Amino acid sequence: MSTVAVAIICKTPAPGKSKTRLSPPLRPEECAEISACFIADLSATIAELATEGDAQGYAVYTPAGSEGVLTRLLPPGFGLVLQGDGDLGQRLDKGIADLLALGHSGAILINSDSPTLPKALLRQAIELLKDGDRAVLSPALDGGYTFIGLSRPHPHLFADIPWSTPEVHRLTLERARDIELPVVELAPWYDVDDAASYALLERDLDGLSLSFAPADLPREPAVHTAAFVRRRRARLAAMPSVHVGAA
Repeated sequence: MSTVAVAIICKTPAPGKSKTRLSPPLRPEECAEISACFIADLSATIAELATEGDAQGYAVYTPAGSEGVLTRLLPPGFGLVLQGDGDLGQRLDKGIADLLALGHSGAILINSDSPTLPKALLRQAIELLKDGDRAVLSPALDGGYTFIGLSRPHPHLFADIPWSTPEVHRLTLERARDIELPVVELAPWYDVDDAASYALLERDLDGLSLSFAPADLPREPAVHTAAFVRRRRARLAAMPSVHVGAA
C-alpha cells in the first residue's frame, strides 16, 4: 500500500524563541510550554492516522541538534526530517520534496500552531493525494493555510509569497493557476499565534461552537493543550484580586 507522509513543520520549543507573539497574554516561559503541547497533540492525531496503514508521521524540524528534545514530544515511529535554509517558502518546498523522495505517494505539511486540527480533514487530504497530481489546502482564518498537501513537488507554489500576511492563501491559489495545478480546498481551521486566536482555542476546548467549522466535523481533544489551559486558568484564578478603593 502506498503511503502519504503527514508532517508537522516546526521549531523545537525553547524559552524565549517559541510562540513569542503569544506573550502577552502568556508569560514567555508559557509560550515554550504551549508550543510543546501543540506538537504533542498534533503528532498524536497524526499517529492515529498512521495506524490506518496509509500514512506515516514526520516532524520537519529546526534547529539541528535539537532532536533529543523534540523526540520526547513525538509518538514512537515518527520520522525526523531537518528543514532546509531560506525563507518559509523555500523550507516548505524542500520539506515536500524531501518527504516525497522517501518514497511516499504524497506529502502534507501542517503548521505547528493548530493542536485541535480535526483528523477528518487530514483523512480527506490523504485520500485526495492518492488520486492524481493536485494540491490540497485547508485555509487558515488569518489568510494563510493550516496545511498543504502535494503529490509532486511544485516549487512555484511557494515562490515570492509574502509569508505571515493575509495574502498567502490567495496568492497560493494564483500560483496554482499559473501552472494549471488543480486545488482542492477543505474546511478551514485556525492557527494559535496571538491573543485573539488563543481565546478561540479556549472556546474550542470548552466545546463551544465555532462559526467557521462544519457542525459534523469531529474535534480533536488536544489533551496536552487542554491540560495547559486548565493549569493556566487555575493559576490566574488563584492570583489575588487588585481592588482600587476611593481616595
